[in-house]
Amino acid sequence: MYSKVIVAVDLSEETNKVLARAIELVGSQTDKLVLMHVVEPVPAVWGMEAYTVDPINLQQQILDNAVNRLGEIGSAHGIDNANVHAVLGSPAPEIRNLAKSQSADAIVIGSHGNSGWKLMLGSTANKLLHGATCDVLTVHVGD
Repeated sequence: MYSKVIVAVDLSEETNKVLARAIELVGSQTDKLVLMHVVEPVPAVWGMEAYTVDPINLQQQILDNAVNRLGEIGSAHGIDNANVHAVLGSPAPEIRNLAKSQSADAIVIGSHGNSGWKLMLGSTANKLLHGATCDVLTVHVGD
């Protein structure tokens, strides 16, 4: 059985399926789970302020919403708030960094995103595999 499992979710409707599989890995010991979501940076485009969109403010709002959603999901599944992380960055490296810092022996992630090119390529899961230093379980999501 695994002693520390990173559960990387995209906060879509597939989150519960990914989390359920991670819970199966640790049984009822949810203290072994670390729940995380990575918010990708909002690109700042020159002249964006002319449209009254502040990319830094927007990015912070997205991150705050992710923190709140993760907290709710974690609480509903008995995951301590100290084991809930929403971070800003590129998903695959951030997931690997957290796994390393937590000395995780497994990462659980959905097999692919739920829209556009992410649906076809499963780019985060694929990138995560390259360079991971622990087991990676990709949970089939979607149809």
